[in-house]
Amino acid sequence: MPNNYFQFKQFTVQQEHCAMKVTTDACLFGSIVAAIISTDQFQITNCLDIGAGTGLLSLMIAQKDRNVVIDAIEIDEQAANQAAANFQASPWKDRLHVHCTSIQQFNLSNNRLYDFIISNPPFFNNDLKSSDEKRNLALHSAELSLEELIMVIKNKLSKDGRFAVLMPHHRSEYFESLCKKEKMYVAEKISIKQTPAHHFFRTVFLCSYKNHSAKNSALLIKNEFNDYTTGFKNYLQDYYLN
Repeated sequence: MPNNYFQFKQFTVQQEHCAMKVTTDACLFGSIVAAIISTDQFQITNCLDIGAGTGLLSLMIAQKDRNVVIDAIEIDEQAANQAAANFQASPWKDRLHVHCTSIQQFNLSNNRLYDFIISNPPFFNNDLKSSDEKRNLALHSAELSLEELIMVIKNKLSKDGRFAVLMPHHRSEYFESLCKKEKMYVAEKISIKQTPAHHFFRTVFLCSYKNHSAKNSALLIKNEFNDYTTGFKNYLQDYYLN
């Protein structure tokens, strides 16, 4: 059984009321995006987190960027309350705001544009579902399809803004085709493997309205000796206790 909390260096993520717990790939995604934002010449003032869950991604970004204000959208009430509590207990509570609603409704009721949008969206489309409805909501795309996600991002992203999405690797080509259809383009793509013996299982996309050649790279979580790789440790060193 997963722990009820996950302790990071500067914040704690309580997760007992969330269907989806803190995962290694979500932590890696958050650290990659936070690194991009904190080292980039383009200064962002606000960020939208679509499908916030525990609030993990928002917290990781807030730790790295001391100025950004983040709106976190979460449709599940218990998860939204948990994220709000995690935000309130963090050093950046004044810059983190939870909205318990669907992103579709938020899109209709709020005309704010964002410099950066981040999402770890529902992964599975038409795959076998479990009997846990909350886990289904968190994992499956019945409530938010990729097509809807791209359209919402297009409506909420400022003209010079960028967005980052974590995808299962096998849906990467489809995701890229949806972006291209809406004249949004991949600037950077990072494919992730568990170990050298595994296939790629996740892909991090960084996208914008600018049409340029995508930078492609690969990242291993562990090496052939089952030790965390230098690349993985470099991304997570500011977050993980060990």
